[in-house]
Amino acid sequence: MRTDAAFVASRLARLERRIKLAADSAAAGGGEAAARVRVVGVTKYLAAAQMGALRQAGLMLFGENRVQDALPKLELLRGEAAPQEWHFIGTVQGNKARAVTGRFALIHSVDRLELARRISQAATEQGLRQDVLLEVNISGEASKHGFEAAELEALWPELARLPGLGIRGLMGMAAEDAPARPAFRALRLLRDRLDPGRRLLGELSMGMSGDFEAAVAEGATLLRIGRSLFSEEAEI
Repeated sequence: MRTDAAFVASRLARLERRIKLAADSAAAGGGEAAARVRVVGVTKYLAAAQMGALRQAGLMLFGENRVQDALPKLELLRGEAAPQEWHFIGTVQGNKARAVTGRFALIHSVDRLELARRISQAATEQGLRQDVLLEVNISGEASKHGFEAAELEALWPELARLPGLGIRGLMGMAAEDAPARPAFRALRLLRDRLDPGRRLLGELSMGMSGDFEAAVAEGATLLRIGRSLFSEEAEI
């Protein structure tokens, strides 16, 4: 993994050019769509000592997958080395709900009602509202986490009333062995059914190194990118 500022800045610039091209080619496309897209650098494989130059390279959002690894990094990376925002993008076990609440600007992976309730309770006890995304199993794979679309539509009124949550949008992952764009389109259309005016659910976290252009074309606002930013072997 390469994390020196020059390498990451070069990769980020290439990525942003491809985001712009993908937005331009989309039906809704253009510079306005590209400007809404933010890159979350997936830093789960990086030690805190490797991450000091990432903000200097222009990477402002860091995404962590494992609570036990992420929290020490939050403590070690402060000041100019700290990201603009820390995001939690991995699965949250029920007993870790309190540990992540109030520590991350955005939790992408609220994948069930019970977890939403636990985070809401922890946030209320801390006197804050935790911003979250609701994870949807858009691929239909048994190995993937997330609400089923019909389940989420039925639960949406209850989820929206939880006092400690600021629900900002949806998150989903496409299957590795199927076209990504239909899955991302399904997530966007689900968002539009839940929030037709997009007053609440402005964020769509979808797209990774292998499929981010399809995600941008379908309206992604957050891309979770690791390999394309940090691996010399990855094409970008």
